[in-house]
Amino acid sequence: MPVARTHCVGLVGVTGRLVEVEADVGPGIAGTHFIGLLDTAISEARGRVRSALINSRFAWPDARVTVSLFPATLPKRGSIFDLAIAIAVLGAAGAVPAQRIAAPTFLGELGLDGRVRPIRGVLPAALAAAEAGVRTVVVPALNAAEAALVPDLTVVPVATLAELVGWLRSGDLHRLPVVADAASLSQDAEHAEHDDHTERAEHFEHTEHGEHAEHGERPGHPGHAGHGEHGRRVEDASRPFGPHGGGRATPGPDLCDVAGQPMGRKALEVCAAGGHNLWMLGPPGSGKTMLAERLPTLLPPLDQKSALEVSAIHSVVGTLPPGRPLLTRPPFMAPHHSATMAAVVGGGSGGVVRPGTVSLAHRGVLFLDEAPEFATTVLDSLRQPLESGTVTIARAVGAVTFPARFMLVLAANPCPCGLQGTVGHPCKCTPAGRRRYLDRLSGPLLDRVDVKVKIGRATRAELLADRHFVETSATVAERVRLARERAARRLAGTPWRTNAEVSSSALHRDFRLPDAAMAPLHRGLDVGTLSARGLDRVLRISWTIADLTCKDRPGQAETSAALALWLGVD
Repeated sequence: MPVARTHCVGLVGVTGRLVEVEADVGPGIAGTHFIGLLDTAISEARGRVRSALINSRFAWPDARVTVSLFPATLPKRGSIFDLAIAIAVLGAAGAVPAQRIAAPTFLGELGLDGRVRPIRGVLPAALAAAEAGVRTVVVPALNAAEAALVPDLTVVPVATLAELVGWLRSGDLHRLPVVADAASLSQDAEHAEHDDHTERAEHFEHTEHGEHAEHGERPGHPGHAGHGEHGRRVEDASRPFGPHGGGRATPGPDLCDVAGQPMGRKALEVCAAGGHNLWMLGPPGSGKTMLAERLPTLLPPLDQKSALEVSAIHSVVGTLPPGRPLLTRPPFMAPHHSATMAAVVGGGSGGVVRPGTVSLAHRGVLFLDEAPEFATTVLDSLRQPLESGTVTIARAVGAVTFPARFMLVLAANPCPCGLQGTVGHPCKCTPAGRRRYLDRLSGPLLDRVDVKVKIGRATRAELLADRHFVETSATVAERVRLARERAARRLAGTPWRTNAEVSSSALHRDFRLPDAAMAPLHRGLDVGTLSARGLDRVLRISWTIADLTCKDRPGQAETSAALALWLGVD
């Protein structure tokens, strides 16, 4: 019998590679042989595929069956190849026309009864297939909406192997029930985002962070795992909230809830407008966590490209919310301070490398509450992604690079007891203990934090007085939007989106400031309070302040204010 060929997609990190699946049914001792640098999950596919075919009333070939996955040098992992292997074997055995399975790409895991089970990573797999020129992709029915986000791709949802074989034998894939295209899904997301912008409803799920492990299935939604082990996350605000997930939306966090902290609110606005990192230092109960949780409410919604990037990462990990395959709001990740380096940066064992919390926070916010309680190695591992916007995990089998362009927010108490500087509550810590506590935040890490602000406990009079000056998240978000639009016009034609991403060379060449504006910064360099890296970060903040005040370029007032924010001066 002739060799049958079809296609699948192998995932390396969050990047997909098209894999050609070949099956040959020929003479020899009956048996099934797999070749092509496979892991245990694919080696076990012979049992799943054989049982699925027999229980779907298809005969398993009583001959020597050889299945090859090309390219052989590409590591292949997971059960995503089950459906493609089964179809290739059926094509080689003559059960389905071989020419009809050559063009589509098949993704899915098979159950022993022939059901097509949902899998992780369908979105990046569908994106890779489309980039390789594939026009039709067959996916599990529960993953169809996710795959339909990819433009110019015909998505064929299937529930059982028998159903798929019947469709292939009919020879007309265009008559299959195809999911709505990505355009209609994008329009739904835009409408939901508009409603969210009006009501500013955000949803927080509070769970503790654990190490990377295989996610369990959600009840009632197989294949979509929970995200408890990645910590607290702000979900996409397009979902209706209520006691049962429907009805009127519950009011979410709003910036007007934080009274008595005008400097903290201003620092939050500057960070949101420019994409800057933030460090807040203050005693317990002063509002540091409240401020951090309200930062996503000031950020604009993700554009289509960023939304696909973020959704692809969460698809691989299995944290996409059921029924919402496209994340349109910036993610918010808040791991517990006991999180390991593998959980925060990424990693894994057995050759499986999964993205960490820094990648799940891509295009969003990573909040480290009680930052000095994190392991020093975990904190210092953030230095590379803060500079490059990516994180590379190297293993013996190769290196995997994940996107990790996030806003870092650190919160810390002034000492282990947290009472230093508070009125009426003397601190019990020794001077050496205070130094050791804050020294856990290394100088190189803090040098990469743009804005530093001290958050003190507000008195009753300050709380009452500030109530007249607080603004809603929607009001501040509008100023942030206008500031980002000014920056986008200035950065048009460059690879940067926000002021925080502008390179050092461009700051000193294309966006060079006059000597009068640079005078405060030159004095800081002369006395040693400002490093070369710090100079660049102060310049980026000054451009953001100019954008917020609708100025064409920063002056001495903006650079002085930026220097004060970088130094943490009250």
